[in-house]
Amino acid sequence: MKRIDTSLAGVCVLEPKVFGDTRGFFLESFNARTFEDLLGFAPDFVQDNHSRSQRGVLRGLHYQIRQPQAKLVRVTRGAVWDVAVDLRRSSPTFGRHFGCELSEDNQRQMWIPAGFAHGFLVLSDVADFLYKTTDFYAPEHERCLQWNDPDLGLTWPLAGMEPTLSAKDKQGLPLARCEVFD
Repeated sequence: MKRIDTSLAGVCVLEPKVFGDTRGFFLESFNARTFEDLLGFAPDFVQDNHSRSQRGVLRGLHYQIRQPQAKLVRVTRGAVWDVAVDLRRSSPTFGRHFGCELSEDNQRQMWIPAGFAHGFLVLSDVADFLYKTTDFYAPEHERCLQWNDPDLGLTWPLAGMEPTLSAKDKQGLPLARCEVFD
C-alpha cells in the first residue's frame, strides 16, 4: 500500500496494491500492521458502514462533536468526489479542505482523522461507499457543516446539476456558526 499525503495535516490517500488477471482482482483493503507502518499507529475500528446512493446525491459534511470519529473510506462500486474539511481550531489548516475522486477503478481510500467534517458527491449512476469508524455513531453529537458555505471555497464537480440532499444536510451550518474542535 502506498501513502499519498494531502494538503491537510493527517489526511492521506491510501493506494492499495491491486493484483489482477483474467479472473478479476485481489487487494488488501486494510491491514493493521501496514497501516501502522504507513501512519505510525493502528486505529481501533468499532463500526463498518455501507451506503448506496444515486448520481448527484451529496452526503455531508458530517462530523460528531463528541465521540469524534476517524474514518477510513472507500468506494466499491461507482465513483464519488470525497471531501474532508479541517475543523480543528488549533490546526494550521483549520477551515481548509481536500477533495479527490474515489472509485472502483482507482481503488483508492482516504484516511480522515477525528476533527474533520466529511462528505461525498456521487459521480456515477450508483455508488457503494464503505467506511470504517473509530467510534460509534452518536446522533445526539452529530453535526453538519453546510456543503456550499462560500467561506469554505469548496468546488463540487456538479456539472450544472443541483445535488440531492437529505433534510438534515439541507440544515447544515456555515463554518462561522459550527461547533468545532480545539
